[in-house]
Amino acid sequence: MDTILPIVGLSLAVSLTAAFLAALIGLPLAALLALTRFPGRRVLIIAINALLGLPPVVVGLILYILLSRSGPLGTLGWLFTPVAMVLAETILATPIVAALSHRALEQRWNAYGRVMQASGASRLRALPHLLLMSRRTVATAILGGFGRTISEVGAVLLVGGNIAGHTRTMTTTITLETSKGNLDLALALGMILIGISVGVSATVLAITGERS
Repeated sequence: MDTILPIVGLSLAVSLTAAFLAALIGLPLAALLALTRFPGRRVLIIAINALLGLPPVVVGLILYILLSRSGPLGTLGWLFTPVAMVLAETILATPIVAALSHRALEQRWNAYGRVMQASGASRLRALPHLLLMSRRTVATAILGGFGRTISEVGAVLLVGGNIAGHTRTMTTTITLETSKGNLDLALALGMILIGISVGVSATVLAITGERS
């Protein structure tokens, strides 16, 4: 238990922080794409949807190069730290939040935008109402972002280094312990990981008022 708790705590801290940052970036971007028209908008939409399949190891490799001592961001000293792990996971989760939320907000805006504008509401004033109407889809988008962060292995291994007591997460520990044949610890962490995912899903669905 003394070994598991720090690993679980770091995994949650990194993943929740990355999911929060992804929502902080992705939701405004989704609203911008859904409610406004500007040059390059279509290209940006295509790019965001294309990034849904962004390979984690590629993200990890690029960040490793940027953050290494000889890289342009090497002076920051972020490589092999939780900061680099959060950065990698944020990059992977943001397209999920942005793409799914954009689709929901655009549908609501197309359906109710004219009525809202006719009643005197600007796009900015209409946004909270659109978010409320789309809350289940938006919650699902954020949950999808969290799912991406909590289950990430490749990018985290590259930029975190899987250092014991410093950057070792549940997923990287499962990978390591399985390769060592220590299946008891790997399975224990796997069950905890599943429990966290199920718990977060149930909480989000309860908050958004989902009913079976």
